[in-house]
Amino acid sequence: MKINTGIPAHDLHAVGPAAKAVEERGFSGISTQENRQDAFLPLAVAATATNALELRTSIAIAFARSPMVAANMSWDLQRASKGRFTLGIGSQVKGHNLRRFSVPWSPPAPRMREYVQALRAIWDCWANGSKLDYQGEHYQFSLMTPNFTPEPCEYGVPKVQIAAVGPAMMKVAAEECDGVMLHAFCTGKYLEEVIMPRLTKGLQTSGRSRADYEISGGGFVVTGADDAAVSKMFEWVRMRVGFYGSTPSYWPVFEQHGWQDLGHKLNDMSKKGQWEQMTAEVSDDIVHEFCAVGRFDQISDKIRQRFAGSVDVVSLPDDTPSDLLQELRSL
Repeated sequence: MKINTGIPAHDLHAVGPAAKAVEERGFSGISTQENRQDAFLPLAVAATATNALELRTSIAIAFARSPMVAANMSWDLQRASKGRFTLGIGSQVKGHNLRRFSVPWSPPAPRMREYVQALRAIWDCWANGSKLDYQGEHYQFSLMTPNFTPEPCEYGVPKVQIAAVGPAMMKVAAEECDGVMLHAFCTGKYLEEVIMPRLTKGLQTSGRSRADYEISGGGFVVTGADDAAVSKMFEWVRMRVGFYGSTPSYWPVFEQHGWQDLGHKLNDMSKKGQWEQMTAEVSDDIVHEFCAVGRFDQISDKIRQRFAGSVDVVSLPDDTPSDLLQELRSL
């Protein structure tokens, strides 16, 4: 199992030392999110400060960038890291695309399929000298002159993963990508009974093996050095479950457990701005369904029970002890 963590992205001067410390502690990799900061820039710094750490955007917003722009940045990061970069992208929701990024919106799964196909066509052109001629409904690429072709990458093309929640995007992830980044709003029951059969079917359709495919996420890990730290994180997860559970697009997870009434109640409370009261509606038992819980000296077995056999990558705090990381990476 791979164990990833995050790094401070708000200060690029701090990224190099932080990434090096994470690598020395024994983490498998780091990931960056596109929230307040750009997802790519910190990884460029980390690539030059580390030697073995895997680097991934988790996630970069896809539709806000042309596939050509994402392909170029990914190619440069793959070269800088000597083959350690994975491009993780997601669609984001309609409101953010239209009102934050000012880009057109359309059904995201078909567009994401084309996005990944376009990336591969561009990289094939650069890697093998093939003619660039990708013609889709949303993206068309047919011009690539020597002046705009980047230097060869001896480390192969970057891997591509997408964030997937619903069945349509899950199908794209399994058929087109090197892996899938599952949402943390996911129970063990939903993972095993809904997600894994969908991914298995998609991999069979594309003629690929599960052994060559990476699955990350699929739940929270609630851990820390002492009970107080665990309790604090447990309450944070309770808040996140209430927040996500108020949105209808996440209700299939609730439905798998017969919690439909809770989803409707949370949705109604969110419309009234009752955010603190929403959190109180989520019981301890429900929170436990979404996560593995325990102190650093307890969490290994909890992670094994919750994730091993299905998930390849989980995220832990950056202060996780080295001996625990070594133990988890052997799962």
